[in-house]
Amino acid sequence: MSKHTILIVEDDDLIRKFMSRAVTDAGYRSVLAENASVCRMLFLSELPDLVLLDLGLPDDDGLNLLKEMKSIREDIPVIVVSARERENEKVRALDMGADDYVTKPFGIFELMARIRTALRHSDKIKGQPENSSSSVFVHKDLVMDLARHTVKLRGEEIHLTNREYRILELLFRHKGKVLTYSWLMQQIWGDFIPQDNTILRVNMTNIRKKLHESLEDPVYIKTELGVGYRMPEDED
Repeated sequence: MSKHTILIVEDDDLIRKFMSRAVTDAGYRSVLAENASVCRMLFLSELPDLVLLDLGLPDDDGLNLLKEMKSIREDIPVIVVSARERENEKVRALDMGADDYVTKPFGIFELMARIRTALRHSDKIKGQPENSSSSVFVHKDLVMDLARHTVKLRGEEIHLTNREYRILELLFRHKGKVLTYSWLMQQIWGDFIPQDNTILRVNMTNIRKKLHESLEDPVYIKTELGVGYRMPEDED
């Protein structure tokens, strides 16, 4: 099986080489871009399987690159690796299509885990026939059957409202990916989106109660503070 190619877009020479060595040691192939211009060229010529993207580039803002790459290949996993740690920056990047956001300074084991998660999700999507969608989702002992419109926890059926069911379905469909408050509310309420996320948090609280979820050590739904929610991969 061919190696996954990871495009590393980072203007700091030491960080770029450090990340390249880490992904190479993990068995991936790395290609390196020190600015937006080189990134654009390599993105089209190398057809990477995943992009690690810094936002503070010398010749353009990384968010512009993110938008361009997603417009060309919507399914390309992009993990933002940036020193920008304000919540609004994270939310903006995730809403624009980033699959994950890692804040500098970062731990290399955390970064590699997030790379594995993003690639697993991408490979799973690519392996599905066009226009197909799984009708049964499983996470540990939680099972959602779309055809039967049921949710079972350890074999016992759980009764969710229509909105709670839709929220859980979105978390299952995007397992491993952070779903921002604004994106979730747009998907659930559409043009009637609430002005704040209170109603979303109320729905999430109800879902967690029905799943007997521990807030200290959640198994099914993790909160990314100030950003949104994520259903963890089984390895998390």
